[in-house]
Amino acid sequence: MSEPLETIRQSPVRRLMGVRILGTGSYLPERVVTNEDLAALGFDAQWILQRSGIRERRHAPLDMATSDMAVRAAEKCIASVGVARDEIDLLILATLSPDHLMPQTAAAVQHQLGLNCPAVDVSAACAGFMYALVMGMQFVATGCSRRALIIGADTNSRVVDPADRTTYPLFGDGAGAVVLAPGSPEQGLMAYTLGANGAGIDLLYRPGGVKPSPGVEQSKRCMGYMQMEGRPVFKWAVRLLEESPPQVLQAAGSQLADVKLWILHQANVRILDAAVESLGIDRDRVVMHLDRYGNTSAGSIPIALDESLRAGRIRAGDQILLCGFGGGLSWGTALMRW
Repeated sequence: MSEPLETIRQSPVRRLMGVRILGTGSYLPERVVTNEDLAALGFDAQWILQRSGIRERRHAPLDMATSDMAVRAAEKCIASVGVARDEIDLLILATLSPDHLMPQTAAAVQHQLGLNCPAVDVSAACAGFMYALVMGMQFVATGCSRRALIIGADTNSRVVDPADRTTYPLFGDGAGAVVLAPGSPEQGLMAYTLGANGAGIDLLYRPGGVKPSPGVEQSKRCMGYMQMEGRPVFKWAVRLLEESPPQVLQAAGSQLADVKLWILHQANVRILDAAVESLGIDRDRVVMHLDRYGNTSAGSIPIALDESLRAGRIRAGDQILLCGFGGGLSWGTALMRW
């Protein structure tokens, strides 16, 4: 590595206005898996809570795939805004756990929803939804789309090794979706940045592609089980949250007090707590569902958006700070005016 991973590369900050989120939707599988349930399998329930802040997570049944959860979240989203399905002209799905390596899972979602539009997957791990959101907003802002459906969905319980005592308990399954449309000049991303540092690519990845994975057993390589070195990823994530949101706020000309709600990727409560302390954020303004759902990867931010909107925590004109981060090592931070 040419530089310490804790040194966050400053990516360009852009502005993307004239786009709005029409509505949101989310889906969580019915099966609740508590820390005590995992303790029966040999996990330390108290260690999970102390190290991550997670009490329970959701696991999809074996007959449910990532596409199925994405469809349910999308249906809820479409119904909330009353958009006709033939109006949707773009579908972007962020996921690290696709139904197949080929074709794209978005095509399966498009078919199940009965849409007639381009459909593509975005692979940027836990930052995937932020990448997909910005891509979709660019299509809308340039007039290339009028109604864009953006989904983040992951079935993490299938791609984390159940024998991995330090990683398996951290993740859960879930999906969230938004519909984008043209908005007023005051609506959209007041400032945003997307970034990646491939120097940390071996710290958090899923094998199973064409590149050999030294040190990974053949069985796990074939299964594509996630591999993670928790400590360096944790340190990197803490530093990212210390530096990226202030960079975006400064570019937008906003202050901490202007942010109505902070929707940060739900990876670990200690990462969120570190951000609250270092930035001086009002804890009540930070959305938290990690304790109930665990890390839902690409589903994390859109699930939080949906629950916050339905709870009345987001109003027209509010400034919302979004930040997703994870494998790649990739990140996306944006200040949105609703």
